Amino acid sequence: MSMDAIVDALPNHARDLKLNYSSLVRQNTELTAQQLWGTVVASAVAVRNDALTAAVLKEAGKHIPEQAIEAAKTAAALMGMNNIYYRFQHLSSNEKYATMPARLRMNGMRTHGVEPVDFELWSLAVSAINGCGKCVDSHEKVLREKGATEELVLAAVRVAAVIHAIGAVMDAEKVQEPEAVPA
Repeated sequence: MSMDAIVDALPNHARDLKLNYSSLVRQNTELTAQQLWGTVVASAVAVRNDALTAAVLKEAGKHIPEQAIEAAKTAAALMGMNNIYYRFQHLSSNEKYATMPARLRMNGMRTHGVEPVDFELWSLAVSAINGCGKCVDSHEKVLREKGATEELVLAAVRVAAVIHAIGAVMDAEKVQEPEAVPA
């Protein structure tokens, strides 16, 4: 199924998601094509909805090179790991954890092969989806240091929010009420 078909098939209660997808993705004016579709890819991977991820990967291939798609998937993979680790540190009242080395490999953060700002945007989007405040703060700070505006940052986060919500609606629509059990 294509992304257009997925969005068009969203139920009436998700009408705002259709409108937001259209304005943020179909009519994007704030992000480069690579920033936009990398954010969509990283977000879809983070959402973990098979149909959405497949459609996004197919659509992204029409807009950005395979290297950018792979880098966005790398951002999602690394943030899937880091967001859990650093969220644990943030949530634990034991301050010693923050002083201990992570001892987690993150070579992909150096070897992704795309613009650093783009990779940071994708990492930020996934961190927002995964709810890791420490990672959101860290990636937002790096983006600002690299010259990204608040408008650029929020544009990527808006895209992540819509992709996340589309995945949630798709998951909810798969759920059906159990059949009545005979008495």
